[in-house]
Formats: sequence, structure tokens, C-alpha cells
Amino acid sequence: MSPADPALNTALTRAYGLRLPIVAGGLQWLAEAQYVSAAARAGVLPFLTAASFPDPDDLRAEIRRTRDMAESRAFGVNVSMLPKLVPGEKTADVFRLIIDEGITVVETSGRNPEPYLPLLKDAGVTVLHKVPSVRYAVKAQSVGVDMVSVVGAECGGHPGMDLIGSMVNLALAERRLTIPFLIGGGIGAGSQIVAALAAGAVGVVIGTRFLVAQELQAHGGYQQALTAASELDTALTMSSVRNTIRTLKNETTQTVARLEADNPQIGIEELMPHVAGAIGRKAYETGDTSHGMLSAGQSLGLTDRVAPFKDIVAQLEAEALIALARLRPS
Repeated sequence: MSPADPALNTALTRAYGLRLPIVAGGLQWLAEAQYVSAAARAGVLPFLTAASFPDPDDLRAEIRRTRDMAESRAFGVNVSMLPKLVPGEKTADVFRLIIDEGITVVETSGRNPEPYLPLLKDAGVTVLHKVPSVRYAVKAQSVGVDMVSVVGAECGGHPGMDLIGSMVNLALAERRLTIPFLIGGGIGAGSQIVAALAAGAVGVVIGTRFLVAQELQAHGGYQQALTAASELDTALTMSSVRNTIRTLKNETTQTVARLEADNPQIGIEELMPHVAGAIGRKAYETGDTSHGMLSAGQSLGLTDRVAPFKDIVAQLEAEALIALARLRPS
């Protein structure tokens, strides 16, 4: 598999045999074998989410299941190093399992991966570290990661405290980084891929746009809520506990925003009854999106229908080719 246009051929596509220079970032509870293998077959680089499989045997089984379904296409594993998701004493064990299963690329996030780099590099594993702004990317570069992805304020999930937009991150990354970098946050159109490549990125990170992939193991009501939403239907909360998150607006975001406004010193313990991951997970199972912190970015404005993953990728490619044609003399 190779890109349809030489301009879309980057170090990322060459390394992993991709159709488009796109990483489908790890999605808590949702990035499992069916979704990841569909993304791989469609020609992008996806990641299973290790934190969704806290039992090592389950993670190992999911890696093998994905490999069986991916038809020899590349995929990796996302390891969030936040202690509440993957306890620190177990993180090295997760990496050893990944290495043992022959995975050659990992997506890390949450904190500095430096303690684990010798283990990963000795095994020949490529480390793509995800950060919320370029200043953290510079630090990641200094400790020796292979690539960084910088996700801007528009992204779903955790955009960090700086809230720097993707276009600014893109220009700063070009100036300050020497290792390959990707840009994420609000990416959901092929023209944005071309813009990122023009500014020096080797690819883009896409999350929200792929939440309406038919292969996603989530209730149809959840996906229909996403297609009905627009770029105006997200909310930023939890900055009071320095864990800013962008999610779909709903009753929970209204409640959390009110609690934070009433008590700026509120602690995570008081918020947890509303923001616990188990609440949001129910939305994926029941289709009721009125409660829970449901990560979603501003590219909701581009999620117009539920479609097979390969069709979404084909649309992104067609849009990218149109954008490239605009730049070339007729």
C-alpha cells in the first residue's frame, strides 16, 4: 500500500506502509481489535489502548486478535503512563509484554517516558510520545523519543493546561523540533493533512473523526449523537484539578462546570462521582450520552455520518488530493 500522491509520502508512511500519513490515536475502551484492525487495513497507523485491558492476559489476547484481523498491516499499542490508568510499578511489565508480542511501535502519553526508553530501544521499538504542547515535545525530544505528536486545544480528551491551538503548535514544532512530529487536535479533513505536511509534519493524529467508524464497538445511539453534534458542542472542564478535558456537552459537563465555578478549590474526590470513567463507558454500551465525560474534539463539525473506516479514509484522501491540486499550477 502506498500513497496516491508523492506529496503524501512521508517518513511515517514509508516506515509503516501506510496509505495516508495518519495515526489513529489510542481511545480508552474503544480502541480494541475490530476497530484497530479496520484502521490498519484502511492504511493508517492505529493503536490498541493498553489501559483498556488491565489484565495482562487480556491485553496479550487482544494484540494477537488484532494481528489476526489486520492482514499483516501495521499497528501499535498505546500506553498511558498516568498512575491511575497504568500503575507505575506495572508500566514496565506492560512494555515487556508488548515487546514479547513483537509490537514495534508504541504511543506513550501521560508523563515522561524516559525511564522506559532503554527497555524499548534495546528491543527496537519506536516510541511516539504524545504531548499537549510544543514545550513538552522539546523535552521529549531531549530524552530520546523517536517521534512526537502534539495535540492542540481543539482535541478531544486532554489538551493540557496551555490550550495552544493546532496551527500555532504546527508552526512552533517546525521551528523547535528536529525529530519527526505529528499534529493533532481538530483534524478531520484531508486539507488539514496537506497543511500539516506543508509545515513540516510527517503526519497527523486523528481521534474524533474516527469515532463514527462503523467498526467502532459502541452503541449506535452514541455514534448518532456525534454525527448530530457540531464544532460548538464540546465543553472544557476539570481545569480546577489541572486535568483539563474536552468532552461532548451534556448534563455531566454542566454539573462539573457549576461545581468548579462554585468552588475553584474543589478536589478530584468531589468531582469523581460525576467524572469516573465507568460512567462514560456506559454511554458506549447504552447510547445514552447525557451523562459521563465523553471525549470529543471540535472536529465533531466534520463527523457527518457513520461509515466504514475505509470509506472515511477514502474521503480524507480525496480531500487531500483536492487540496494538493489547488497548490499546483494548472
